[in-house]
Amino acid sequence: MRYYVELGPGEQPIPVDVTELPDSALSVQINGKAVDVDVVSVGAALSVRVDGKVCDLTTEGTPPDIGAIASGSRAYVRVESERMRAASAAKKGTTAGTEKIVKSPMPGRIVKVMAAIGDEVLPGTALLVVEAMKMENEVKAKAKGTVAEIMVKAGDTVEANAKLLRFE
Repeated sequence: MRYYVELGPGEQPIPVDVTELPDSALSVQINGKAVDVDVVSVGAALSVRVDGKVCDLTTEGTPPDIGAIASGSRAYVRVESERMRAASAAKKGTTAGTEKIVKSPMPGRIVKVMAAIGDEVLPGTALLVVEAMKMENEVKAKAKGTVAEIMVKAGDTVEANAKLLRFE
């Protein structure tokens, strides 16, 4: 299965091909280059070995937008399979010009709202801060737009994928 991994807003997606072999091992290619990978489930985390280096990996949220915590560092990435990409492209084709919704990447509490109605934002602009597991996480714009509606306020508790802002 081919996946596309986007490490940040506006970054070029990296193609990652993952094939499960008959012996349950994984064959992985990143940008066409073979990478030695092994993954073992350890409780709620994954122990991942990539080219001889091992780290524990925990994820949060739901694809395509997920939070990844590895070696004490947190990052937000976009991971789409070819199928998800095709479905998304088909959906965009039928709803072109509609509004954009920013959703919470995880359950947590809104600590700060940094956007206001009418603000024009660019990809990467910080919009809100969500606290989860005693860590503050900025939710950033993924596309250019104008804030049309803010659906939360500081102190609100939200679930994963809760609607936070609407762009036009």
